[in-house]
Amino acid sequence: MELNLTRPLLFFDIESTGLNIATDGIIELSFVKVVPGQDNPAVKTWKIKPWDYQNHRVIPINPSASEVNGVKDEDLVDCPKFIEVLPEVATWLQGSDLAGFNSTKFDLPLLAEEIERVRAYCLTRLADPKAHDKAADMLACIEGINLHDCKMVDVQTIYHHMEPRNLKAAYRFYCGGKDFENAHTAEADTVATYEVLKSQLDRYKEPTDYQQEVLKNDVDALSRVGGRARNVDFAGRLYLNDDGEPTISFGKHKGRTARDIWENEPSYFAWIENGDFTLDTKRQFARLKQQFQEERKKALNRPATNDELAGLAAKWGGKLF
Repeated sequence: MELNLTRPLLFFDIESTGLNIATDGIIELSFVKVVPGQDNPAVKTWKIKPWDYQNHRVIPINPSASEVNGVKDEDLVDCPKFIEVLPEVATWLQGSDLAGFNSTKFDLPLLAEEIERVRAYCLTRLADPKAHDKAADMLACIEGINLHDCKMVDVQTIYHHMEPRNLKAAYRFYCGGKDFENAHTAEADTVATYEVLKSQLDRYKEPTDYQQEVLKNDVDALSRVGGRARNVDFAGRLYLNDDGEPTISFGKHKGRTARDIWENEPSYFAWIENGDFTLDTKRQFARLKQQFQEERKKALNRPATNDELAGLAAKWGGKLF
């Protein structure tokens, strides 16, 4: 069915340096514009050099992002910065509503963030007589963009609304197309969950043309399906990074290890202990605090190694006493 439109509908998707809207940048932006009365949508894609306007440097691509989108830092060396393509982007956005897949939660906020970064940069350039006119023109361009006025159609939201991902839907899909009796009683839900897992193992035991991944009939393998983060606490405030180190997943210290925080800002652990966090989260932070304290005490009390003694001797001219 063709779309019934009164205004252009601009489908868009973003690839980025990472998933932190506050610090990551756009590396690829693609538009598909469907215009009322026109048969063929217009398509435009930009490759973009992600730029930190405050520090005048490229934003590096997170290796985990490169694994997903296949783009590396060296691929973008000769590409324009977002500020250089923004006037053209603004033309595409003009008078359009927006559509995307999971764009409400990520793509739209990141696009808005990039525009605000340009706005902030241009405001600082107004004081420079040589840059004033260009900065003023760019600010005028930005003033013509109001993403809050656009209607946003998120296809993923429609998908999840029309095809609920709950136990009843899973039972219908995997177990013969019927509802189970006494849904939302603990026993019936538990039995249904057991039946669904067995049916999933039957359904995905061999690869198909559209589903190459198979399910291994093994609890350890099943527990890791979907690449679920290895959380240290159940709330996910701490997770194990690629080196197996407990790492902060939120706030200003997101991405830093708990060990690093303990060594440089131990008061953070007291803030967790007194904050509005689950008891399990507080317990895991307390456990790590105890571990780090014991490691420090052990390091202070152990005998010095030969290499350490040699280093001290060299520092003091060959003599320790």
